[in-house]
Amino acid sequence: MSLTDLKRKKLKSKPKSISADEFISDADNYAAGRNEQLAQQRAKAGLNKKTSSLYRHATFTLTERSISQLDKLAQNNQLAKSKILRLLIDEFYHRQLLDPSTSLIDDNTD
Repeated sequence: MSLTDLKRKKLKSKPKSISADEFISDADNYAAGRNEQLAQQRAKAGLNKKTSSLYRHATFTLTERSISQLDKLAQNNQLAKSKILRLLIDEFYHRQLLDPSTSLIDDNTD
């Protein structure tokens, strides 16, 4: 064993995982002769560090009815579901500031 074997080696970065759909799309692009990779495009088009710090992941449950309504809203308005939820929360918050008697509990909710 020589001294060069004892040198600290740089750790190889792990390749980022991609979804099956992205893998298939990359394979289709490769087969068609296009050298574009969706994984690289996705990384370039991601959120920048300034805006990504504004968001946090949240976990909550929704009824099937609420999920289908949210899906329809997203399709009809061409907005992300998370953006729709943020808009609705903000709207209700401001309504409640104007009229504190506004209640979250309604007979029509599930």
